[in-house]
Amino acid sequence: MFFHTYKSKYFLWAILLSMVSNSLAQSFQIVVDSDEIEIPLEEDYQILAQAVDAQNQVIPEVNFSFYSSASQILKVDKKGLITPLKPGQGNVIIIGRLEGIKEYQRLNLWVNVKHSEVKDLKIMNLPSEIFAGQRIGLEVQLLDLQNYEISNPNLIFESSDVSVASIDIFGNITAHQKGKTVIKVSVGKISTEMVIAVKKNPVASIRLSSNVQEAVTGEVVYFDAQAFDNEEKIIEAIPFVFSFSGVSESPSEYASGMIKNNGNFVADVPGIYTVVSAFGGREARRTLQVSARNVTEKVVLKGHGSVSNVHTSDLWVWEGVDGKDYCVTGTWGGNGEAYFWDVTDPNYLVPIDTIRVDARTVNDVKVSQDGKICVISREGASNRKNGLVIIDVSNPHDAVIISTYDEGLTGGVHNVFIYNDHIYALSNGERYDVINIADPKYPKKVGTFELDEPGHSIHDVWVDNGIAYSSNWAYGVWMVDVGNGMAGGSPSNPKPIANYAYPSGWNHAAFPYHDKKTGKFYVIAGDEAFPNGLNTEDGPTIPAGFLHIIDFTDLEHPVEVAKYEVPGAGSHNLWVEGDLLYVGNYNAGLRVVDLSGDLMGDLYKQGREIAWFLPTDAKGRIPNAPMTWGPQPHKGHVFFTDWNSGLWSVKIDFKKPKNTKLEKR
Repeated sequence: MFFHTYKSKYFLWAILLSMVSNSLAQSFQIVVDSDEIEIPLEEDYQILAQAVDAQNQVIPEVNFSFYSSASQILKVDKKGLITPLKPGQGNVIIIGRLEGIKEYQRLNLWVNVKHSEVKDLKIMNLPSEIFAGQRIGLEVQLLDLQNYEISNPNLIFESSDVSVASIDIFGNITAHQKGKTVIKVSVGKISTEMVIAVKKNPVASIRLSSNVQEAVTGEVVYFDAQAFDNEEKIIEAIPFVFSFSGVSESPSEYASGMIKNNGNFVADVPGIYTVVSAFGGREARRTLQVSARNVTEKVVLKGHGSVSNVHTSDLWVWEGVDGKDYCVTGTWGGNGEAYFWDVTDPNYLVPIDTIRVDARTVNDVKVSQDGKICVISREGASNRKNGLVIIDVSNPHDAVIISTYDEGLTGGVHNVFIYNDHIYALSNGERYDVINIADPKYPKKVGTFELDEPGHSIHDVWVDNGIAYSSNWAYGVWMVDVGNGMAGGSPSNPKPIANYAYPSGWNHAAFPYHDKKTGKFYVIAGDEAFPNGLNTEDGPTIPAGFLHIIDFTDLEHPVEVAKYEVPGAGSHNLWVEGDLLYVGNYNAGLRVVDLSGDLMGDLYKQGREIAWFLPTDAKGRIPNAPMTWGPQPHKGHVFFTDWNSGLWSVKIDFKKPKNTKLEKR
């Protein structure tokens, strides 16, 4: 029943994998007609699964469960009927369980949902005129009958006059001399073509400048190229090509970084870098010295509230109405407990009260802005009436349940948020409902937000300044007006503002960040994935995923500009205060990252990590297996929970002077 109500897609997949890894010796195996399936978009497919013993005899007592690893691509029902939703690839996981025996077997079916016939082939954004010596990549769009774009098609490229302009097998056009040629693109029986004219190259020389000559790793340097003709007149709108090379300070590592088409450059490691701007056989160079960012600080352990009988989930720290500081933590896979702590002295995290509800997991906990109301989520209730529990925490030493709310939430509430007398509660992993708690004794649903997309799902919601940021797995981050006024929305009438999705489909959490110095507005989107399974009983877990930094300054054209990825680890919850990013990086512990200035490229490689702390507890739920869940900075300290060891508090010792080169800018 717990697995029936648990709707976090990737977490569920991980749990199932861990069940298999902890099973007893095999006594049967799952067999199907084929473990690789191709389905046309318009057709369903019935999986025929059987369990057989060592003698290849069918075991009818085995029960099967079916799960889709890519719910936006395909869905599968309880009987194994696959319904394609859109073209793409994914897996159907089959779990077979033999009644009365603690044994599970797993089988992965690879499913390819095929495109329908090709309908349209277009050449995109190719100028009608280019210059001799210029090289340009051809962009092509191929659509099927349902208007789904076909990626990586086997295209054939041709030029009618290769002496004027040639094109290679990858669609790169090189202009050679003045004249005209026809560029043709074909796939199968469908083709399209375009005439381009090659003109004489007017550029006689290029000059390259930069805003600085010395920088630090992670600092974005702005290079500006200008083209001049034979009369030293500036030629506007030249599409320069930028590149770079470098020599690292350290012989043990390569110089690396990133440069964009607009000339913005960032270096990952210290060294000497040369940036080149080129066009039509002309080029200009400029050299840049890059030193180490040098922002690492010491983390000082202050307190630890050990929890070893159960896994610990999320936390919320707040100042109580009495002026003291308190924290509430949830529990995962236990007996529905939420623990309350006095954390006024961060050196001593003192448990002061416990609330127990009918649930296996209290995944999320939040407290209102005035410090009086706490809400906790419920999953895995014995009567399947999962939902919310609203608690009076005016006196956290004697927390009192005020009311419960489960209308429409019986599929399980995974995450919640309190904002301006409203609770935003996930329902069944499909949507979030908005519940008014102006009178917490009588909560009332006033609104809801749900995507109208095939196989849609949701994991989290965070509300700030009247905007709800929801994390919708494959459909990415959604900004929704719930009172900001930007799109005319309200709690009872949520209105979408903008959204951004990335290919992995692992979007699990989101946090907004306004950089006051640069004026940029970012949403930091965190992944969650367990490709190696989730170990719930013994031994460490090695997750995957990272943080995607998305520039939402132009709401109509959000763009992913940077990432933060700790090698060999996975991200979870995050928080931003000032220009510091705090991340619960699961097996990599607590991480603190410098977000100052423009952001571009790989923040981890650039040395923007200020501090890290790896919590280990020999008496933890899984001993000495860090699994940091979520951080929260509060009054100069950082509090965080660890899935295997409870509540922690640390302090960052900001004593080291900042890099003077960075400080001057």
